[in-house]
Amino acid sequence: MTDRSDGVDTLSRCFIVNGRVQGVGFRYFVVREAQSLGLAGWVRNLPDGRVEVLASGAPDIVNAFEGRLWAGPPHARVTSVETREAETPTYAEFRVLPTPW
Repeated sequence: MTDRSDGVDTLSRCFIVNGRVQGVGFRYFVVREAQSLGLAGWVRNLPDGRVEVLASGAPDIVNAFEGRLWAGPPHARVTSVETREAETPTYAEFRVLPTPW
């Protein structure tokens, strides 16, 4: 957790989402959810079929966001979400990154 210059605590986490999460609109679901919560970060597919997400914001919001990752869009089936602390992104929006082939 970091303390921003405006005095607000910020939590940044990296999530690795496993299951049926590619080809079901998962990345765009993540973007909509993150933007609705006011989070910064990104989402991308991984070559092994998982999805990686970096989210940064108020700790309670990032924790709530993790629950939304478990839910996913209608055709997804999330089997696990691995979580670790991460560096805070240098930008304020949430975006889709290209797959790291």
